[in-house]
Amino acid sequence: MTKQIEPAVFIPAALLTIGGVAGVLIAGEQAAVIFGAARDFITVNAGWVYSVGIGAFLVAAIVVALSDWGRIKLGPDDSVPEYGFMAWFAMLFSAGMGIGLMFFSVAEPITHYLNPPDAVPETQEAAQQSMVLTFFHWGIHAWAVYVIVGLSLAYFAFRHGLPLTIRSALYPLIGDRIYGPIGHIVDIIAILGTLFGVATSLGYGVTQINAGLNALFGLSISVEVQIVLIAIITLMATASVLAGLDKGIRRLSQINLYLAIALLVFVLLMGPTLFLIGAYVQNIGHYVDQLAMLTFNVDAYGDGVWISNWTLFYWGWWISWSPFVGMFIARISRGRTIREFIIGALFGPTLFTFLWMTIYGNSALVEAMADATSPIVEAVRGGQSELALFALLDTLPLASITSVIAIVLITTFFVTSSDSGSLVKSTLASGGTLTPPVWQRLFWALLEGVVAAVLLVGGGLAALQSATIAAALPFTLVIGLAFIGLVRAWSMESARKAGQRSAAQMPVEGVAVPWKVRLRLMFSRPAPSEVESWINNTATPGFNELIPEMEKLGHTAIVEREGDRLWLRVGHGDEPDFIYGVALKSYEASSDAEIERTETDDNSYARAEVFLRAGGQHYDVFGYSKNQLIRDLLRHYEHHLQWLHHMQHVG
Repeated sequence: MTKQIEPAVFIPAALLTIGGVAGVLIAGEQAAVIFGAARDFITVNAGWVYSVGIGAFLVAAIVVALSDWGRIKLGPDDSVPEYGFMAWFAMLFSAGMGIGLMFFSVAEPITHYLNPPDAVPETQEAAQQSMVLTFFHWGIHAWAVYVIVGLSLAYFAFRHGLPLTIRSALYPLIGDRIYGPIGHIVDIIAILGTLFGVATSLGYGVTQINAGLNALFGLSISVEVQIVLIAIITLMATASVLAGLDKGIRRLSQINLYLAIALLVFVLLMGPTLFLIGAYVQNIGHYVDQLAMLTFNVDAYGDGVWISNWTLFYWGWWISWSPFVGMFIARISRGRTIREFIIGALFGPTLFTFLWMTIYGNSALVEAMADATSPIVEAVRGGQSELALFALLDTLPLASITSVIAIVLITTFFVTSSDSGSLVKSTLASGGTLTPPVWQRLFWALLEGVVAAVLLVGGGLAALQSATIAAALPFTLVIGLAFIGLVRAWSMESARKAGQRSAAQMPVEGVAVPWKVRLRLMFSRPAPSEVESWINNTATPGFNELIPEMEKLGHTAIVEREGDRLWLRVGHGDEPDFIYGVALKSYEASSDAEIERTETDDNSYARAEVFLRAGGQHYDVFGYSKNQLIRDLLRHYEHHLQWLHHMQHVG
């Protein structure tokens, strides 16, 4: 039965959010002052935590991808990816930073061009630096945070059967205490971080939609209009929630990707095409060259204002988004290896983001360098960055059509972000179920819209930024602890494999199976009913025979069955249980000649395949006698004991 709610998480998170919203409304004009003071305090006293943490997460992700741990699957050893690469990539991109790309792809390069931290404004040097800084803020660092959180969730949920919640990442460190107050607090922090991170994105999205409608239809730019737009698009997000993950988020994500690529190609072909291709290559080179210096720059010798307004805000934004994006990409990545997950999530979206920023950002810079009074420059200089994208599109053919496409794209990004965010928060607030109740997803989707609207009223985008930075600070520590837990779990997995390699084979007792009988078994194609009968009459008694012997040795053992799967579970206290089972697997024969039986006319046959705790082993034991099956079980059990010994005394 699906768990509807985890009261110890849902109620505090909901009350804290509603209380915060009420506090902003009561504070009125003072809300902006309070948010600003909180932001200044955090960036001055704890800004280095973000920089060191982000840098460490990036290095850790790359090291893990290149290590032997990269071969581990996010699920049982025999699992396969649930989604194809293109669908997977589309959902990665849409969930990760879609709205922000639309808002900042023109606004940020032009802003740095006009006010660079270390160059003369409005020069070629300022233009080059503006693209490096934009790449830095939108590049590999953001996805490194998402990767660490996503790995923690996917590994423990899909490979070890723990709930798909942030708390599960701490299991190697605190054990079953994740189900108590510590785990509840971690998930509450994750919900609040996700809520404010997504609300910030929605705030940027709605201001840009307002700007686009202003450019096209003259609709006034105001907070009141933006609140109405939030209400309308939030209702659209609830419709996506009702459609479900496959019909809602997946389809909208693919539409997003196709629209984004179409608009990107249009700007590339209508703009300075050859220059943009060269700029893409050169921008990446400059980015790689300055990566280390920028990563650990905390402006220790300056006033820290620029770092606070830009880099630390971005790091806080990505960290606050990491429970949301990390859980979402974990949810869609079951069956992939750790290496596939890291490389795909780290470099795929990053390279696409760089292409996006180059085509839009450098196209805008060409206009700005040619005309210092262009509408693009005037929009950013006048504090209306949300108009910058539409000012760029206005310099190209078919501006009215492309502006409409841009508004549609921002809207669909808004919807997928809200929908995905509500899915994640519902999963956290319902104990980690993969299919949280619809009513709860609707609750969080509506609350996201309320939070974004209230923060816009209480202080505009600055309030949203401040709330994001504040929400990210405690979660930075959680991510660090989660990675430590991952390393510990992967070390245990390596020890288990080492134990399997070093364990001796169980000696075969009694009379060996005649080779002709053994050969015939290799080519047997039994009917499913025959395999079912073997499981009932041979495997079940064999497993039951082991139970009293295990209990004599001080270990609990039980036989469990679910459908066509039967297994023996041996408990080892606080250590991982041993599992050995057989599963009835049905197949279609490639030809009628393979089937040598008269009981059935169909072309199917079955196997009794062994599975362990780590997943399916892909070999058939049908036809084994009870003693032969027990000997095979004990061979694997010896491997398990060797692994436990290795963990306790060697690893």
